[in-house]
Amino acid sequence: MAARSASRDGVPVSDVTKSNPHAPDGFFEAEAAGLRWLADARGATIAHVLDVEPGRIRLERIVEVPPTADAARQFGSALARTHDAGAAAFGTAPDGWDGPLFIGRRSMARASERSWGVFYARDRVLPFLEIALAAGNVTLQEAEVVRRVCQRITAGEFDDGQPPARLHGDLWAGNVLWSAEGVVLIDPAAHGGHRETDLAMLDLFGCPYLELVIDGYQEQHSLMPDWRSRIPLHQLHPLAVHAAGHGRHYGTALHAAAERVMEL
Repeated sequence: MAARSASRDGVPVSDVTKSNPHAPDGFFEAEAAGLRWLADARGATIAHVLDVEPGRIRLERIVEVPPTADAARQFGSALARTHDAGAAAFGTAPDGWDGPLFIGRRSMARASERSWGVFYARDRVLPFLEIALAAGNVTLQEAEVVRRVCQRITAGEFDDGQPPARLHGDLWAGNVLWSAEGVVLIDPAAHGGHRETDLAMLDLFGCPYLELVIDGYQEQHSLMPDWRSRIPLHQLHPLAVHAAGHGRHYGTALHAAAERVMEL
């Protein structure tokens, strides 16, 4: 990753280039498409794409500052507006992008489902569970619990009639940058999904002033009264992704979350 001067609308800015000549086809182009789609929502501030081509992307560099309570509340409200911009269906890719999707370095399925549960279990939990099982990060017994939970999810037990939200999709603390102008989001796995999934990921990996983020969110869009009880449900996806490649610890965490969902 390298930084140098660039310009946006004729105004000099500092930029950051990410490059990988061995990146899969469409890898950085998918990132750019996701950033632009999220920016189009005019909600949360999104890192500006200066240029993209196979194997590299240039972004406006964000100068980070310590988090503040005011910035957290404003971010929550802005994130709700991003979610409210919506998506065509559950699993849909950013508008205008017909290439692959990724979360981190892993491929992520695209879909066009009306049922959140069908999409979520089939495309966001089970594929990564199988990788984690093959890697030895999840036991057979643990995987069976996750599969039983996914049967309930697929059957629509947790479908609540909410329309698809415009998700960042990889909203852990490392992709939430605090600048002098407020929070800026980077590195999305953008797609149409359930708004609670982004919030559950913020909760899973820790976000400064999270309760104020939630307060700001609810000033813009009221969450369902029992949304906190479903945090483990929406953490199944990021935990499965991490169990696929980041060790046994995430496999046990995935199993624990599945056990909590079984109690709902």
